[in-house]
Amino acid sequence: MLLFFPTLKETRLNMAATPLGTPPAPEASRPVSGRPEKLRLGDVLVQQKLISQEQLLQTLELQRATGKKVGRLLIERGVITEELLANGLARQLRIPFVNLKTFPFRADVVKLLPESVARRFKALALEDKGELLLVALADPLDLFAYDELTRILKRNLAIAAVPESHLAAAFDRLYRRTDEISDLARALEKDLGDAVDFGELSASVGIEGAPVVRLLQSLFEDAMQVGASDVHIEPQEASLQIRVRVDGVLQTQTQADKRIGGALAQRLKLMAGLDISEKRLPQDGRFSVRLKDNTIDVRLSTLPTNYGESAVMRLLVQGAGMRRLDSIGMPQDMLLRFRELLGRNSGMLLVTGPTGSGKTTTLYAALAEVNAAELKVITVEDPVEYRLAGLTQVQVNDKIDLTFAKVLRSCLRQDPDVILVGEMRDTETAEIGLRAAITGHLVLSTLHTRDAISTPFRLLDMGVPAFMVATSLQGVIAQRLVRLNCKECVAPQSPTAQESAWLSNMNVNAEPIQAMRGMGCSVCNGTGYLGRQGVYEMLEMDAALAQAASRSDPAAFLRAARERMRGRTMAHHALELVRQGSTSMSEAMRIGFEIDDALNAEV
Repeated sequence: MLLFFPTLKETRLNMAATPLGTPPAPEASRPVSGRPEKLRLGDVLVQQKLISQEQLLQTLELQRATGKKVGRLLIERGVITEELLANGLARQLRIPFVNLKTFPFRADVVKLLPESVARRFKALALEDKGELLLVALADPLDLFAYDELTRILKRNLAIAAVPESHLAAAFDRLYRRTDEISDLARALEKDLGDAVDFGELSASVGIEGAPVVRLLQSLFEDAMQVGASDVHIEPQEASLQIRVRVDGVLQTQTQADKRIGGALAQRLKLMAGLDISEKRLPQDGRFSVRLKDNTIDVRLSTLPTNYGESAVMRLLVQGAGMRRLDSIGMPQDMLLRFRELLGRNSGMLLVTGPTGSGKTTTLYAALAEVNAAELKVITVEDPVEYRLAGLTQVQVNDKIDLTFAKVLRSCLRQDPDVILVGEMRDTETAEIGLRAAITGHLVLSTLHTRDAISTPFRLLDMGVPAFMVATSLQGVIAQRLVRLNCKECVAPQSPTAQESAWLSNMNVNAEPIQAMRGMGCSVCNGTGYLGRQGVYEMLEMDAALAQAASRSDPAAFLRAARERMRGRTMAHHALELVRQGSTSMSEAMRIGFEIDDALNAEV
């Protein structure tokens, strides 16, 4: 609940006449008009004993040389933190200090201040009490910002102190482009009218002001602002649904008139160089867009549905930086074993899991580990997702019959040491890859299986000879992605009866575990989760497993493999993250149930 704080002018007049530590003057005696005397930040911080007089003098000397603000220089020099600075100002000015990470924002209040004004004056509207509006300011001593905000909002203001970096992060979270996207969708709907003239739309491709162009730009900007991995444009019976995937979960962006779906699909196909006249067959393409300082590779997939073409775009930021093996969350003992396998000069290593489980990230982290000047590394991919210096990278193209198998055959004549195959899609590709592994090449690839144990059976099911699987396959890593608890709102969680039963079944050592769960805040958009991490399991093919695989003896292989995987599955890794407080019990159980289903299917 908002308290009735004095306005900034009242506060400053009161502070100018009242020594530090003196109780506030009675309300009736407080001045209510007139321009306040300007307070100097350095003097305030010295009075608060947050910095010394000597530190202030040194900073003022530096300010004369650089022209930077005193507060910024103090923070850059490490004399004071942003939080201490804001707290000190709040105490001195007798205004509240607000933690923006946990503050319960209301969209209608935030939007009282336009985004351009908020970013310019580093201000954020927090709470509306009718006659008084609480506004957060990065610099509560900024008289010009206060006067301009009063003029723009035409309201009496109460000021709250906040760290400047918290404001910058809050702007990106709170000023989503949902309304802008909806407005542009309505504008496009009006432009199209009842009948869509696609020829006319195609002729307007170069017009930057066209609503369809601005709508797509806003979609991409909003998606990047919230860290989305995919954008879904889905025609429904009565509307067009636009959703974004954040941390593996789809969030509805907006609902628009279904008539604009065709215009969006056509424009996207033009950007990707696809056939705009073909609406009956799926198409795949890619293009790049430039947004502010980022270049984004967009992989486009279109699919004909009952109500029009569905378009899904995967977003990949160029230059985002390759992950290293020691930064993807793999357990330390598994990481050591995996590096030992990567050090071999022959054999096949597979990374398995469903679509979107992070397999490509793991493979490229492994490539970065083995990439060296003395090795020839060739990749065969569809598409090439990351570009690495020193590698020979080939993208397959089914339209000209440049398939995985054909490129892989040619690769073997290029004298490679390491080969990465994007995916084992068919028997021919799998056989060529395994033969390459037998003949002295290290082969890395992916396969769609649910766990590590089922991977050899999947290869056999594809028709690969058992002896090739037994002699070539060195190891299998299976992985999933779990959502991580938001660190700003994480709190202890009492497990449900179902979670307690699962925990009892999984926690073989009966160690006490305090489960944690994000409660939801403005940082995580109320979800309780922020970011994702991989959970892994690894099966190494030893002599006993190879012998069972070569005999095509599923029962013997399962018994031996399960014994080796005891206590080291993805579910156990997820449970360890629960023990650390990194993820919730429900996320760990999701992984556990997937593995249980896979094992039941194999029995």
